[in-house]
Amino acid sequence: MRSIWNGAISFGLVSIPIKLVNATESRSVSFRQIHTEDGGRIRYRKVCELDGEEVTQADIGKAYEDADGTMIPITDDDLASLPLPTAKTIEIVSFVPANEIDPLQMDAAYYLSANGVPAAKPYTLLREALKRSDRVAVVKYALRGRERLGMLRVVEDVIAMHGLLWPDEIRAPEGVAPETPVSVREAELDLADALMATLGEVDITTLHDDYREAVEEMIAAKAEGGEAVAPPEPASEGGGRVIDLMAALESSVRAAKEARGEQPSAPAAEKPASVTELKPRKKTAATRSRTTPKETDAKKSTSKTAAKKTAEPARKSTAKKAAAKKTTSGSGSSKASTAGSKASTAKKSQAKKATPRKRSA
Repeated sequence: MRSIWNGAISFGLVSIPIKLVNATESRSVSFRQIHTEDGGRIRYRKVCELDGEEVTQADIGKAYEDADGTMIPITDDDLASLPLPTAKTIEIVSFVPANEIDPLQMDAAYYLSANGVPAAKPYTLLREALKRSDRVAVVKYALRGRERLGMLRVVEDVIAMHGLLWPDEIRAPEGVAPETPVSVREAELDLADALMATLGEVDITTLHDDYREAVEEMIAAKAEGGEAVAPPEPASEGGGRVIDLMAALESSVRAAKEARGEQPSAPAAEKPASVTELKPRKKTAATRSRTTPKETDAKKSTSKTAAKKTAEPARKSTAKKAAAKKTTSGSGSSKASTAGSKASTAKKSQAKKATPRKRSA
């Protein structure tokens, strides 16, 4: 890999000669601007706005535009005369835990390569010290005419440097969070946790740019004289549409389990409902109290009549049973009772005949 900067790491009194190499590269598909009528390239020419003539790169310098539009020329000699101790040095400022670096500050990434055989020993010493301390080094360095902030860390057996934005270059997130107060239920958090657990971990090396692949396939199809077939666009979700968050979370968990080959459990809403036959309910006191007085009197009357009719057969049945019981008792006692009854009847009849009737005056 081609180096873009040569210098040294200043580690106390130790100086480590290094070469700076880009650790990343852009894989995005780039396009050219053309004239749509004839396909000719559109090129930009550097023209002076005062005389209208095109100028070469050698005739182009730097200037700072003041607030009123005045141009203040700045030469390379002006910049070279400035005190810049990190012009050719990556100066280690301190060592801090990695979690103290805000990811928002992360910028470009570089690999630091030991420049020459004498640099191998101090390079390895710094690398192993970073590994054992489990810390990162905060550094200052100069690149492309300006001083920058950076961070050194170990990637496999190489020291990598991440360019960092200065703290005053990070904007505060004012007015970004939702202004409307929102409360989240425990059940929703539980479903979110279940979704995160279901998605699990991923090997980031297996991820790729689907859009870039689609663009490359489209270009290849057009190069062969065919027409590219665009995939159907996914249905767009309205930003202001109100959704059922619980249902969306449940569906997401179910879809994630299906993608992992697991058998998702049916949600409560889709489980077949069991049917239970209900027995007739007894009338309660409140139901009885809703009847009218007339209905109550009619019910009482009907109840008394039914009770009277029921009582008469019961009394007759009781009398018959009593008579049958007397009959089935001993025959001697039955005859004696019959004789006594006849004698008593005869005496009553004689007494009635002997009694004189009163004459009416």
